[in-house]
Amino acid sequence: MSYYEEVYLPVCQGVDENTFSNVTAADVRRALGKTRLGEHDYLVLLSPRAEEYLEEMAWKAHRLTVQHFGRVIQLYTPLYLANYCVNRCAYCGFGAHNKIKRDRLTPAEVEQEARAISGMGFKHILILTGESRHHSPVSYIRECVQVLKKYFSSISIEIYPLTEEEYGELIAAGVDGLTIYQEVYDPAVYDRVHLAGPKKDYHFRLDAPERACRAGMRTVNVGALLGLHDWRSEAFATGLHAAYLQKKFPAVEVSLSPPRLRPEVGGFAAPVLVSDRNLVQYMLAFRLFMPRAGITLSTREPARLRDHLVKLGVTKMSAASCTAVGGHSATGQKTEDQFAVADSRSLDEVMAMLYAQGYQPLFKDWQLLEAN
Repeated sequence: MSYYEEVYLPVCQGVDENTFSNVTAADVRRALGKTRLGEHDYLVLLSPRAEEYLEEMAWKAHRLTVQHFGRVIQLYTPLYLANYCVNRCAYCGFGAHNKIKRDRLTPAEVEQEARAISGMGFKHILILTGESRHHSPVSYIRECVQVLKKYFSSISIEIYPLTEEEYGELIAAGVDGLTIYQEVYDPAVYDRVHLAGPKKDYHFRLDAPERACRAGMRTVNVGALLGLHDWRSEAFATGLHAAYLQKKFPAVEVSLSPPRLRPEVGGFAAPVLVSDRNLVQYMLAFRLFMPRAGITLSTREPARLRDHLVKLGVTKMSAASCTAVGGHSATGQKTEDQFAVADSRSLDEVMAMLYAQGYQPLFKDWQLLEAN
């Protein structure tokens, strides 16, 4: 069975604001007293009542993170290969309905970007495209990976969902990580914000992480785009998705991202406000629920907040980010940004912040070995 059949339908469907409002202080204290949390305990820690216990949750989350990961933060940066897209997603700057400049890096330009990024010190990279199988086919992505693996020890993809065979093809080429956001787990809201295009297929996207795991992906990172729907129910569904993958594929490193909506060229206004306090509660609850899972915090969040979140469960952070095609090398930025970056600090500045807090920036924890 799939996540939707095994977990979402029986456990997550029907969970709403009223479910969380019924949680009592005794429920929260009971959950905090446990060493291993179940699904209901995770729900309890996402509730409004648990807001009164954030300090206790923070201390426990910090201890668990140091126990399982040490005082280390892995650093990476994104590289946008192309922004052609056939989807009409209400919230995305790359949407086909937006009149923006479209472009795609040539292999030579990919190499220029790779030299510039690796020259900063990065060894892990995340490559992104819009969803256009015509402009960014799997063959093009594979060609780019062949260039990038000369410079990076780990290459992750954040692209349109693929078949299991296609994931296997990219893994064979040198890809070892997948990031894919379901965007929103509630099927009705998903249908409403995805106006047209292949991304409107809720189930094909939802099952993508599982297909990647079956294909042999080393790391898989999931998330919901916070601000599209009630954040507590979305956090609950995302956390249970991560737990499902970790249980079903114990050899895969599973992690979660909690991205919040950012301003984009289309001017989409988030229907739900997700405060800094809400974000903190989500991250703490997830860390207590899944002590061995990673938490990735991107430059969508402002510098001051990212600084304060380092000790609260984060294991991976982006730095020196650019959300346009190109922009890292001397060729310059070729398109508009997908969304506005909130933390524009350089890699050196992010490293200095981590050192000041007693943390070690990590650039490499994996090395792809070519077959003989």
